[in-house]
Amino acid sequence: MNFLSARKPLAKAAVITASGGLVLSLAIPAYAVTGSSTTPVKQIAVAKVADQTFLTPSLSTELAVTRDGYSATKKPTYTVAVNKFVNLNPPAQSYSGEAVIAYGMQFVGIVPYGMGNSPTTSFSCDGFTQYVLKGFGIYLPRTANAQAHFGVRISPEDARPGDLLWYPGQHIAFYAGDGMMLDSPTWGRYVELHPIWGNPIYLRLGSS
Repeated sequence: MNFLSARKPLAKAAVITASGGLVLSLAIPAYAVTGSSTTPVKQIAVAKVADQTFLTPSLSTELAVTRDGYSATKKPTYTVAVNKFVNLNPPAQSYSGEAVIAYGMQFVGIVPYGMGNSPTTSFSCDGFTQYVLKGFGIYLPRTANAQAHFGVRISPEDARPGDLLWYPGQHIAFYAGDGMMLDSPTWGRYVELHPIWGNPIYLRLGSS
């Protein structure tokens, strides 16, 4: 027996050993995929659950913020504003333009713009004029255009506090005197006293 002949059995044994090791190493991942071994499968399942748990609260929070009509920083302000209306001063017993403005001024910076007609929720522009005038026994419908039908057109020079400022198809407000208007202007703002903008039509109600 020469040296080469003696090495052949050893070489075969090495090949068999290596092949067995290769089969064994390939078999382990196969078990993990087919489910023959429970440990790798549990590890994969935990990883997926952890990933879903992380993403779901983040998505829910984002949707809540997006769907919310007011920002998170404005919510406490709005809650406090509602509570302030417990001690509102009632409207004056006798009607006058000055009394209308004085009554409406209580809502400045407190009631936010919205689709409502109550200080406990929100004021649209026509909801604000409707609510304030109702305190004096004057009942107007909703929408700026419908309310304008109850007024008589006057010149800007003849306007007095308590008259209406009408922007056809857009807006309605109170004339507050000295070039100022009192209204609930638009989204993201509150009832305000501010300079007149644009070119409104000045109207006086029959009781003014």
